Amino acid sequence: MTTLLQVEDLTVTYQTPRGVVHAVSEVNLDIKSGETVGLVGETGCGKSSLAKAVVRLREVERGAIRLNGVDLVPLSDNDLQPHRRLMSIIFQDPAASLDPRRSISWLIEEPLRVNGEMGRGERASRVAELMKIVGLRSEMADRYPHELSGGQRQRVAIARAIALSPNLVICDEPVSALDISLQAQILNLLVDLQENKGLSYLFVSHDLSVVEYIAHRVVVMYLGCVVEVARNVDLWRRPAHPYTVALIESVPLMKPREQRIEDRQIVAGDIPSPYNPPTGCRFHTRCPRVMPICSQVRPKLKEIAPGHLAACHLYS
Repeated sequence: MTTLLQVEDLTVTYQTPRGVVHAVSEVNLDIKSGETVGLVGETGCGKSSLAKAVVRLREVERGAIRLNGVDLVPLSDNDLQPHRRLMSIIFQDPAASLDPRRSISWLIEEPLRVNGEMGRGERASRVAELMKIVGLRSEMADRYPHELSGGQRQRVAIARAIALSPNLVICDEPVSALDISLQAQILNLLVDLQENKGLSYLFVSHDLSVVEYIAHRVVVMYLGCVVEVARNVDLWRRPAHPYTVALIESVPLMKPREQRIEDRQIVAGDIPSPYNPPTGCRFHTRCPRVMPICSQVRPKLKEIAPGHLAACHLYS
């Protein structure tokens, strides 16, 4: 598979009244054509900041974002325009991302209208086609977002995201606001679209079970840094970084004989402040296997097995 997206040493910071937030720090990742890369980590680790930076909804302090080999970071808004149609984003809350004053057909048609490549009749046909693809009945076209269920609103958001036939779709917690049955429907829709359209996904989620189902590879982030990258099956069978181990151990499991949730090892303490992240390995303040070097030297992401990378001094 060819490499569609390549993120190199990406750094994103925010200036706030309290100081500088170190949201993303020298992150590297890549996505192949037709591949789903899961991006996981605790709340506040920088997942959404990274995802929004990839589609240039966040300013980048330094680094490169290469889409089909073209670095998007230095491009002006005008120069970026032809590349924007090659990528799109599905937000976490469709109720917040869809204009409540507009009909479903207007919302789905908007990307087509903005790009101006189709006449009115062609756009209407494309909207009808998109609604069918995502499983929305034609009579819903004149409804408004508040008249739809959460799952139906997310289908509208997906139809908008694929309207221009992008290569890459950023899925920023796309099912976290839905109940279990709707989550399954949306995930299966995303899988079907990938198989039929050849889409690539960067799938952001804090739910490891969802990522285990949909992702081919998984990137684990902690406090703005990538700490592990592995194929899905390898990450679950042989997690390398202590933080990844703790994340997997924190997934609740039922004990059938006792009919209760099993007590499991979870990562201790609170995540440090992104205003003043720890020196060295940023996880060392919570790590059960911390060593003196961990607080002094930031470990580099290195290959510890074929296709399996970890940023940890345990593998130095």
